[in-house]
Amino acid sequence: MSAAKRSIIDVDIHHNAPNVKAIFPYLPKEYCDRISEWGLMFPSYPYMNGGKGGRRVDANPPNGGAPGTDLDFMKKHYLDPFHVDYAILTGEFYSVGLLPDAHYAAILSTAYNEYTRDHWLDKDDRLRGSITIPKQHPIWAAKEIDRVGADPRFVQVLVPGGTEKPYGNPIYEPIFEACVRHNLVFTIHIGNEGHGINPSPTGAGHVTYYIESRASRTQTMMAHMASLIFSGVFEKYPTLKVVLQEAGVMWIAPYLWKLDQDWKGLRYQTPWVKKPPSEYYRTNMYVSSQPIELMPNLDMFMPMMDAIFAKECLLFASDYPHWDFDSPRLAFPKLGQDYHDQIFYNNAAKLYSLEPRN
Repeated sequence: MSAAKRSIIDVDIHHNAPNVKAIFPYLPKEYCDRISEWGLMFPSYPYMNGGKGGRRVDANPPNGGAPGTDLDFMKKHYLDPFHVDYAILTGEFYSVGLLPDAHYAAILSTAYNEYTRDHWLDKDDRLRGSITIPKQHPIWAAKEIDRVGADPRFVQVLVPGGTEKPYGNPIYEPIFEACVRHNLVFTIHIGNEGHGINPSPTGAGHVTYYIESRASRTQTMMAHMASLIFSGVFEKYPTLKVVLQEAGVMWIAPYLWKLDQDWKGLRYQTPWVKKPPSEYYRTNMYVSSQPIELMPNLDMFMPMMDAIFAKECLLFASDYPHWDFDSPRLAFPKLGQDYHDQIFYNNAAKLYSLEPRN
């Protein structure tokens, strides 16, 4: 427990606005009128999530708001007792990426980024932000990154796993160029698969239940990982760092084995890919821990951690305040100090250029 009580960096904390009117000061009047009349008009999520509306039942702040909307309560409930030195805010607004109206998505992205800056980043020095973008229009997305990217408290660009094309596709190059210009991480957070303008979440079509949707997340991240590597993104942008978030962890080991094996026989088709895929993963990609799979035989746990290069590439994430929150004290079996320090602090500090632990 003494090790578990050391300060940590949490790379996935979902903050939100208490209601849609909270972003009205950052929107043109015509959009305030439109939303007041019609609502945000986001395509709805078609599955029953876990917990209470997808969130922890004990995470409701005393002011009656929704979980993740009250910074003072979040500090008391999670940040302070768990010694969170830095909290990377991932928000709840990346669903702008599934809207067919890219102009509307761009307006909303700007408003949410400004709301995050004024009501969260300005209120606590521990907080770091994610830039919400209209990823369906990469040129406008790059403009938003350039507009916000000079603020060092924004440390990454966040996009949903659900998208029209895998992220290695050349259409996204303006986004990567903007990330590199501002030394920002590109984070793919699971979500929006099969909704709005996005295609089916699996190769077999749409699923029926939330548990199937949850199980299919690995397919999404596998597609993005292969696309980024084999399209040569890391050869063209060697300093770009990519985080895969909230899609599990242990699947990465056999998938990298497969990619390396297939690359040996097929690399003549992608001659710009100079190294085995697993090497690009180790130099340019990270994965967040929540939800981490625990195998029935714990003797297998540490060998699998080695197989996914956890000491270099694994970041701790709680997913607070969602129902499947991973406690920093309970999410992992007992770890050696070297592993603990890397996963819970050092890897994220290096990735996001944060201060080393005191």
